[in-house]
Amino acid sequence: MLPELLSVMSWEEFISFFQYPFVWRAVVVGTLIALVAALLGVTLVLKRFSFIGDGLSHVAFGAMAVAAVAGLTNQMIVILPVTILAAVLLLRSGRKAKVNGDAQLALISVSALAIGYLIYNLSGSSNVSGDVCTTLFGSTSILELTPFDLWMSVGLSAAVIVVFVLLYHKIFAVTFDETFYKASGVRTELYDLIIAVVIAVIIVLAMDLVGSLLISALVIFPALSGMRLFQSFKKVTVFSAALSVVCAVSGLLLSIWLSTPVGSTIVAVDLAAFLACCAVGMAAKRA
Repeated sequence: MLPELLSVMSWEEFISFFQYPFVWRAVVVGTLIALVAALLGVTLVLKRFSFIGDGLSHVAFGAMAVAAVAGLTNQMIVILPVTILAAVLLLRSGRKAKVNGDAQLALISVSALAIGYLIYNLSGSSNVSGDVCTTLFGSTSILELTPFDLWMSVGLSAAVIVVFVLLYHKIFAVTFDETFYKASGVRTELYDLIIAVVIAVIIVLAMDLVGSLLISALVIFPALSGMRLFQSFKKVTVFSAALSVVCAVSGLLLSIWLSTPVGSTIVAVDLAAFLACCAVGMAAKRA
């Protein structure tokens, strides 16, 4: 009964999909996005910045609505700078603003989401509900990537990985004891700013894969899973990156096989992996 409801394709049909270049492009981009999303997930959890992904993803949604209504063929030229600017402003104003913390993030998040939806409605599109739903929850656009989209994703992902590797020790420092290192003369505000910009890039990359509302799961779930099994920052980071890649690729392939939404399927696999890690962690403690 369940296979009939899910419209499961045959094994032969599933295998035949891999003869098409667009499938391999989707797998490569999905792998890279999952990898870079998980690298900074541990830092976001430990610094209690977990919801920054939601806020920035909603800003990106608003920027995408503007780009779509403007009819831009390359929406990235609007979405990426707007999201990065929002990350910088959110970080800097959050230290001195009268409205700070979760309240400020909620204010920006809800406002961007509402404005984006309003713009979609004012655009006169005949499929507003479809456009909004696919943007928020992901769509099959990950399977429609062009070679340009592929190389742009590769370039941005490579930049994120290089920044993380080169600044690993600084990121580690500002994650665990920012106050001490700031007193020691380390420019912690600069590294916080770099983290915010990198997160903005990751959010923009992940929108086509899982949608605006599900991006946080891609960033947070692998980190939480690793924390259930390891205590070392490095071990948690390596494990969460590997787990994120496995879950993203598995979810992508399952979505093709079961004809289910890509983003929701990937998040469901991430959730299953998190529950499994919780079970293993609890069993290890009892032993």
